[in-house]
Amino acid sequence: MSSAWNASDVTPDGAAWLASAGTYPRSTLALWEERPDAPVVLPCGSVFDVVSAPAMFGRRMLDRLWDDGPGSGPVAQFRGRMLLFAAPGTAQRLPALLEWEEWGARGGREATRTDAVPPLLCHGTGDAVTVPAPSESIWPAAPAPSESASLTVPASSRSAAPTTAPPARPPAPARSASRWLVAPDTRQPWLPGPEVLLWAAVRAARSAVRISIFPPADQDAKVYDVSRRR
Repeated sequence: MSSAWNASDVTPDGAAWLASAGTYPRSTLALWEERPDAPVVLPCGSVFDVVSAPAMFGRRMLDRLWDDGPGSGPVAQFRGRMLLFAAPGTAQRLPALLEWEEWGARGGREATRTDAVPPLLCHGTGDAVTVPAPSESIWPAAPAPSESASLTVPASSRSAAPTTAPPARPPAPARSASRWLVAPDTRQPWLPGPEVLLWAAVRAARSAVRISIFPPADQDAKVYDVSRRR
């Protein structure tokens, strides 16, 4: 893997893996080739399950997975939720494990160890999720405009206002509410199972809230060493 690869960029192999979850993988890839900014809806249960957590808690789970654990599978952000891609079957097993953990802790000294775990939405067989669009960098870029096509104003008319203004450059698109934090980069990515995500959720719940007079760090600048992923 090249050191220049960005963890938030979907590779062609990663796009093929995502598309394989749908009924018509070739159609999905053709859509992305034509419209690389288009999110799609893919079914869960066969290729992957998805665990959806509130954005802040999901970020804490992700930090625990990468700082203290085995790493994570693909992770996306969509409309205020963190989508953690997991092994098939996780959606069915994880809620039972969380309930067992909560009941097992009652009456003991760690009775509140799962109290801070918010409701996690588990998407498995029969469910579908919106998958963020891949990065435009994996598809052929549009040709840049020729320098000869740039507007040239004669010196004699520079002082006068032009009758027709040159076309303005379109503004940079706003950051999408749907994007990859850890993008798929292979046709067979490692996916955490229910036990790993249970561990991450409990660790995230136990982590203390840090209060600081300084503004929070830019979460987009977080870098995960994907070479550590199992």
